[in-house]
Amino acid sequence: MNISSERAMKPIFEPCHEYREADQARESGLYPFFRPIEAYRGSKVVIEGRELFMAGSNNYLGLALDPRLKEAAEAAVRKYGTSCSGSRFMNGTLDLHEELEGRLASFVGRDSAICFTTGYQTNLGAISALATRGSHVISDKYNHASIMDGIFLARGLHREVTLHRYRHNNLEDLEGVLRKLPVSTPKLLVTDGVFSMEGDIAPLPQLKAIADTYGAALYLDEAHAIGVVGETGRGTCEYYGDSLLTDLTMCTFSKAFGSIGGFVAGDRDIIDYIRHFARPLIFSASMPPSNVAAALEALNIIETEPERIHRLQQIARKMLDGFTSLGFEIGTASTPIIPLIIGDNEKTFMFWKALFERGIYVNPVISPAVPPNRALIRTSYMSIHTDAELDMFLDIAEEEAKKLHII
Repeated sequence: MNISSERAMKPIFEPCHEYREADQARESGLYPFFRPIEAYRGSKVVIEGRELFMAGSNNYLGLALDPRLKEAAEAAVRKYGTSCSGSRFMNGTLDLHEELEGRLASFVGRDSAICFTTGYQTNLGAISALATRGSHVISDKYNHASIMDGIFLARGLHREVTLHRYRHNNLEDLEGVLRKLPVSTPKLLVTDGVFSMEGDIAPLPQLKAIADTYGAALYLDEAHAIGVVGETGRGTCEYYGDSLLTDLTMCTFSKAFGSIGGFVAGDRDIIDYIRHFARPLIFSASMPPSNVAAALEALNIIETEPERIHRLQQIARKMLDGFTSLGFEIGTASTPIIPLIIGDNEKTFMFWKALFERGIYVNPVISPAVPPNRALIRTSYMSIHTDAELDMFLDIAEEEAKKLHII
């Protein structure tokens, strides 16, 4: 037996060799993942030499393609280089980081903010720093995986951290959980503002009232809300008309900001504590200069061009009405994230393939990203989409869904 064969036989690798689902999907032609994009052309992408209409991107305001962001990123590379080559805690903090943090804190109406290298790390770091021994973390069942992983990290660091999950946006179930916990117990209530798969909005005023009643801090993930909802794109708090509906606001730059990274904002003392105890911040290299500069420029555009946000919201209304009128099940969606709920995994992949072959790029989503028997096609929209493109998508979706008896 050669060396490579001996290594392959080691028990740790047995699950790797036994895993066949991906190969089976590839052989059937229904494998949708890891498709390399060869070019971006506004609302279109090129995959395998074909141009497809992109209806599955989180680039909500189209800013990842904006020449102003590209120019800002290029200028930052020329001044600072391609990497900070260190963590924020040591040699990886630039004046650009602090400028962006000050601007973001002001934008969301908080005292202070701290930036992480990714949105995922933001949730991982902030939640695990706050949830110490004896804490209880209460999470909506549809919260993003990064929130759950932040809680799991907290439990790994401090074994006496208890997780509670309440039914999606169900206030009665949430209150039932909190009612059982002692008032003096440290409690953190965590929710998405806009839910990444359902496209619906958290009932934030009621959540804040319940949190205050039971002495829980409220942590709001605005990854899919800032730049998307609210009159000026300030997110869920603005949507409900009150900037103080949360204790902590988190967001990522990989959606409406057209960059990568993330931040959490709140009272100065809380942010300073997170700065000194968030392991993903302390032990990861900081956001590269190009991405910091791109996020700064995106913030400038969001603040000065509200028409982009208004157009995105107009598109959301058009597509919500369009899919509903065609007979698609879209759940409680009310944003530019619109799930076409199918339920059956195989039929979901067949619908994805039919759309792909007709020149439409969307995202099929199955468990564990969504609950079992809730497989769906996740569609999402950008402010740069035209009405003609959207009408074309609705027509093709109707034709292909009828063939598969989805509608």
